[in-house]
Amino acid sequence: MPQVKIYGINDSLNPIKKSLSEVVHSCMMDALGMPKDKRAQRFFPIEKDNFFMPDGRSDAYTIIEIIMIEGRTVESKKKLIALLFERIESQIGIKVMDLEICLIESPASNWGFRGIHGDEVKLNYKINV
Repeated sequence: MPQVKIYGINDSLNPIKKSLSEVVHSCMMDALGMPKDKRAQRFFPIEKDNFFMPDGRSDAYTIIEIIMIEGRTVESKKKLIALLFERIESQIGIKVMDLEICLIESPASNWGFRGIHGDEVKLNYKINV
């Protein structure tokens, strides 16, 4: 299952963690077909003094990294990114200028979970979407 890391300034990120988690997972379900019960997210609230960002960004600046087994189509990945931009702005209020998203893919053989190598496990969802 994809691993999601979300970074932001603690005073901005902490109050929205629960709602942002819901929005991010809804995008994962709609774009990648992830099951409702397959959510692996971690939040990294950072002190403002330790979070450097490009000019023109506000304290709402948020970085989302999604690490997943390779195999999704370009169209599915673009759909995921587009949904994240759209829903996070409309439902959470973070402007697209304050949001950066990075998808990182790795071969299934590089993964291990539930005591099994990722290229040997039987998943209850599809990777090649």
